[in-house]
Amino acid sequence: MISKSFGPIVFSSFLAIASVSAPTNVVQFQSASSRTALLELYTSEGCSSCPPAEAWLSGLRDSPRLWRDFAPVAFHVDYWNYLGWKDPWAEAEFSERQRSYSQLWHADNVYTPEWVLNGKEWHNWFAGKNGPKSDGDEVGVLTVASGDRKLWQVCFSPVKAPADHYEIHAALLTGGIVSNVQAGENRGRQLRHDFAAVDLVRIGLTTSHGAAQGRFLINAPNSHSGTTTALVAWITQADQLQPIQTTGGWLVSPGKN
Repeated sequence: MISKSFGPIVFSSFLAIASVSAPTNVVQFQSASSRTALLELYTSEGCSSCPPAEAWLSGLRDSPRLWRDFAPVAFHVDYWNYLGWKDPWAEAEFSERQRSYSQLWHADNVYTPEWVLNGKEWHNWFAGKNGPKSDGDEVGVLTVASGDRKLWQVCFSPVKAPADHYEIHAALLTGGIVSNVQAGENRGRQLRHDFAAVDLVRIGLTTSHGAAQGRFLINAPNSHSGTTTALVAWITQADQLQPIQTTGGWLVSPGKN
C-alpha cells in the first residue's frame, strides 16, 4: 500500500506540542548518527526451507543489537501459494519488492528464504545468534514520532549535504503468531512468526534547512495475548531500494501484552 503525503511539517513544533498535551501518549523512535541496518527476510509458509530461517529470526527478539544495530522485517511472498497453501501473511507487493531487488542485482530469479541486509543479498545469517552488527557509517539521525500510533511525523538530519529527494518507508510488524499449516510443503507443521510485515507504506519527504521531513499514516492491528507489534521505518533516496538510515522499536513488546 502506498500512502498519501500530508505535506511539510515542522517536526520540532510537533514534539513540543505533543509533549505538553499528552506526554505519556507520544511514541518516538530515533536512530543514532551511525547506521542502523535494515534486515529483510523474504519467506513463505509454503516453503519447506523457510522455518529454520524464521526460527533464527525469532531468536533475535532478545538480541542486545535489536533496534540499535539492526531492525528486522519478514516479508511473506505470495508466489508459493499455488503449491496448495495460501500464506495468510503474504502480499503481492512484498513479492514485487523482492523482484525489484532481483532486477537491481541482475539476478535470474527470486527464492525463499532470502536475506537482504542494507539492500544487499546476505548469506551469513546463521553465523551468530545476535544478528548483524552496524557497519558504523555516520549517515545521520532518523526520528519518527506519533501521538496516536497512526499518524507518524518524520525527520531525517543527514551528516552530509541532503539529497534533493528522499522517501520514507515504514512497515508495521506483528509477532508471536502461530499458523497450523494444512497443505503444501509444510503440511502438518505449526509455524511461528515474528517481525512479520502486515502493512507497508512509502511517501516522499520535503527537504528544507538541511533536513528531510514529512509524515505517514499506518494502522496498527489489534494485539492479542502473546503477540507483539513493532514499527520499522527507513529512509532512501527517491525511487531507490537501498536504505540510508533505519529506526524502529516495539509498540507492544514481548511480555507486555
